[in-house]
Formats: sequence, C-alpha cells, structure tokens
Amino acid sequence: MNGSDWTGTGKVRARETGGVFELTVDGLTTQAKYYKPLLYEFFRKEWRGSRPAWGDHEVDIVMEHVGDPPHIDLDNIAKAVLDGIKKHVFHDDAQVARLLVERREDERERLRVTIRRRQAVSVPIGG
Repeated sequence: MNGSDWTGTGKVRARETGGVFELTVDGLTTQAKYYKPLLYEFFRKEWRGSRPAWGDHEVDIVMEHVGDPPHIDLDNIAKAVLDGIKKHVFHDDAQVARLLVERREDERERLRVTIRRRQAVSVPIGG
C-alpha cells in the first residue's frame, strides 16, 4: 500500500482508480460497531475523492486474520462497513446489488473493501 495514490494517515486508507474504490482498515476487533464511526471519521476528515454515485454497486469485503479468526459474525462486519461508507461511495446501501463477505488467513490483520459500479447486464427475452 505504499505510494501517493492512497489517502489516509491512520488505520483507514482509501483510493479510487479506474472506477474501482478500495478501502483498507488496519487491525481487527470483535466489536463490529467500531467500524462504522471509524469509517465515518475517515470520510469526514480525510477523503476528498469523488462524490457518491447512483446505480447498482458490487462490494467485496475480506477480513484478513493471523492465526485463528476472531469471534465475530461476518454479517455484522458487512453491516457496519456498508453503514460507514454510504453517502460517501454510494448514496444508500440499498444500491448494493452484489455483496461478498469472506474471511481468510493472511500475514496481517485488516479489512479490505472493494467497490465497483455494477455493469448493466442484458438478458435476452424468450431465449
């Protein structure tokens, strides 16, 4: 995550490149409610990127952990993250048309969030 394209000086860092918004939160906690105000403060104080977008979005949230995973429900993390980023990346979390939340062992403890505008998919009629 080195480089000038990332914004953030604390636990939260973000960047927007090629229509993809990426966000990382260093460290993990078993208290999902911790993430919403942390993200809110990041957007309020540090983020100067694009304005919230309309339309459907796809969101991937990955909880990376070292050793045994923390005892926390992934759905609670998803809710806190979505609540923390709405009005900044998209207007409302009802715009999330696809949501993937997973945990995996890695070399450091953090949340990685990737948000993309969903491309319109045409479905043939009667085919």
